[in-house]
Amino acid sequence: MFWDKVSGVYDAVENIYNGKVNRATTDYVASLMNEDDMVLECACGTGMFSVKIAPRVKELTATDFSEGMLKMTRKKTNKLHNVHVESGDITALKYKDDSFDKAVAANVIHLLDNPKKAIDELKRVVKPGGTIIIPTYVHFDESIAANVFNKAGAGFKNHFNENTYKEFFEQMGVDNVSFKVCEGRMPCDVAVFKNT
Repeated sequence: MFWDKVSGVYDAVENIYNGKVNRATTDYVASLMNEDDMVLECACGTGMFSVKIAPRVKELTATDFSEGMLKMTRKKTNKLHNVHVESGDITALKYKDDSFDKAVAANVIHLLDNPKKAIDELKRVVKPGGTIIIPTYVHFDESIAANVFNKAGAGFKNHFNENTYKEFFEQMGVDNVSFKVCEGRMPCDVAVFKNT
């Protein structure tokens, strides 16, 4: 699998090419957390968001479908006792309804064949009134890194800019979404909405 193969170099590539954006995005997402939150993180990758979220919440369940990525997350979070790292599929979550106060799904929605299924699953497992946070890189078509990853086998299904990302949520039937763009070489647009 592509993500298993790149897990060992992913952080280095991300930090060199897009470190400023990643720091701003992870800091912003962490700022949305509260100390009593039970949080689900889908597509945790190498734990870039996990290490920022975990110190601010009661409990973090970090999931990914790539064992290579999970190995990196386990390594980074092994001293954080409130983190559970588990294999998981964002389109078929194994958790009960209303299990979490917040869910984060960073930089994954553009990879999915059926993003609606993922949105529906996030809404199912987050409590009513809870928060769903979906950061996504925008301007893929202008990004050297995105083109390299895609040619190597990442398999991007969607390419968003700020306008098409807003339209995406309208198509998914999600209203009252706020957006914050973290600018840089490959900007990240953080979508945040309350679960209803």
